[in-house]
Amino acid sequence: MRHDMLSLNNVEVIYDGVILVLKGVSLEVRDAGITTLLGANGAGKTTTLKAVSGLLRTERGEVTKGHIELAGQRIDRLPAYEVVRRGVVQVFEGRRVFEHLTTEENLIAGAHIQSDRQLVATGIERVYQYFPRLKERRSVQAGYLSGGEQQMLVIGRALMSAPRVILLDEPSLGLAPMLVEEIFQIVQRLNREQQLTVLLVEQNAAQALAIADHGYVMETGRIVLEGSAEQLRDNADIKEFYLGLTEVGARKSYRDVKHYKRRKRWLS
Repeated sequence: MRHDMLSLNNVEVIYDGVILVLKGVSLEVRDAGITTLLGANGAGKTTTLKAVSGLLRTERGEVTKGHIELAGQRIDRLPAYEVVRRGVVQVFEGRRVFEHLTTEENLIAGAHIQSDRQLVATGIERVYQYFPRLKERRSVQAGYLSGGEQQMLVIGRALMSAPRVILLDEPSLGLAPMLVEEIFQIVQRLNREQQLTVLLVEQNAAQALAIADHGYVMETGRIVLEGSAEQLRDNADIKEFYLGLTEVGARKSYRDVKHYKRRKRWLS
């Protein structure tokens, strides 16, 4: 039976000492599983990831209540570099590559906590195994890579620290559907073959629920719904508001949906 690799317990996050963003968030990410966190822009998904990775301090944010644990050990009071050393790495939305470095130099930069050159070389070859296109582009400056290649690169760079948990923030953002499917298939392979634990933040609910084991829905800093991926795919509210399907299978625009009705139904 799988245990929890990562858990957030009633976490509250405040920015600038006054702006309450997360309001008692609790969620569990199972060891060697894929958990997805769904929600609209501004729901608090990225803040949740930054609370885990220790990056809130760079934006004058802090966890003011609750706690975050990795394999039973508290990490919410640790600096970001120590969180990485413990095995948690975040892949930011927007494909933030080092544009003037080559593909391979970007990968080497991702291994900054590794001093053994042989292990670094082994890590690079492992990344190329999952992303053969990066091997073909190993000497190209990252700024000249396509959007899909840059997304592969930032995931590959994260893998260079040999993480236990990877936090993926909107990996589908701005990519063509075929590329999105390819990226998600690789994430699924990494999870299956490397036993990599994944917390996936996504607005593309259909893609996320296709590879996830478990999911949570977040609105305005709170978790409003959770369940297995299968349960969420079959949930009428998820179908209507996140998959865009009505009960008869017709597409429905988010603009036709009143937010307060969703909140009232989920929180009742």
